[in-house]
Amino acid sequence: MKRSLLLVVFIALGVLCSSRRSLAEADRSLDGDKKCTLCHTEASGHVLSIYQTKHGVKGDSRTPGCQGCHGESVRHQQNPAESPEIVFGLKSKQLSSTEARTSACLSCHETSIHARTYWSGSAHQKQGLTCTDCHEMHNPEQKVLNKLTQPEVCFGCHQNERAQFHRFSRHPILEGKVSCSDCHNPHGSTGPRLMVKNTITETCYTCHSEKRGPFLWEHTPVVEDCTNCHSPHGSNVTPLLKTRAPMLCQECHTSDHAKGLYSAANLPDGTFVTGNDTIPLGGQSPTDQANGRACLQCHSEIHGSNHPGGAKYNR
Repeated sequence: MKRSLLLVVFIALGVLCSSRRSLAEADRSLDGDKKCTLCHTEASGHVLSIYQTKHGVKGDSRTPGCQGCHGESVRHQQNPAESPEIVFGLKSKQLSSTEARTSACLSCHETSIHARTYWSGSAHQKQGLTCTDCHEMHNPEQKVLNKLTQPEVCFGCHQNERAQFHRFSRHPILEGKVSCSDCHNPHGSTGPRLMVKNTITETCYTCHSEKRGPFLWEHTPVVEDCTNCHSPHGSNVTPLLKTRAPMLCQECHTSDHAKGLYSAANLPDGTFVTGNDTIPLGGQSPTDQANGRACLQCHSEIHGSNHPGGAKYNR
């Protein structure tokens, strides 16, 4: 059984490598393209616009040409009713397999500066997606490569995130100041959730460097995962919090001076007495504290503190 499985794997790898070799050896010249463009003119669709993209720059030796992506397609040239070796078009009824279409792209984009090393086994690959599900090779203005329009492409599948980005507190992704790919690598990653860094926290630090520390007194949930407290795609509680303080804080902190679950009805007024210390609260009413800073009235440096008095003076 194991030998049979290994044989199947080796055959599949052989077919894949053979396909990539044939694409790599294809005629990438303008004369090679003429075999296609004699029939495939602008009248038959947006074909020639590829020469306005990086894939159509003939002065660059890496330019694939028609045959570099679609294969030599000799039978198709002899009989237009026959399909090309590799068919990408979303409107086509005879699409090539996902593996064949992906292989055509990875024959160039898996190495060098276009590394897509982690595509195999990534979340998108497991879902059966291929490059042309997001990229439009013949379009000089690809939506997925534009910060302002990239979310439209991602939201086509990620409907929950679309809704979250219309909430009160959110990253400015709809304005084009931040894009999905600033945090996620859609081609695969060593981190969770296709993060561009190894962890979610590392990814957040690329912009929020002031939260990195190191601090004398660290807040453990911050070091573990920013999403313990924040909803990065959008929230109705600013700043991107999952719920308001003090309720958010008391999901973990139910001891010390916070022995009961607080709400606007029972937040203490005046002072907190904890150990030998009496901490003034500024004379706010319980309602003011619940609607205002709550726990952050004292613990203002929630991401970490260097206060010499210790963690209880985390302000």
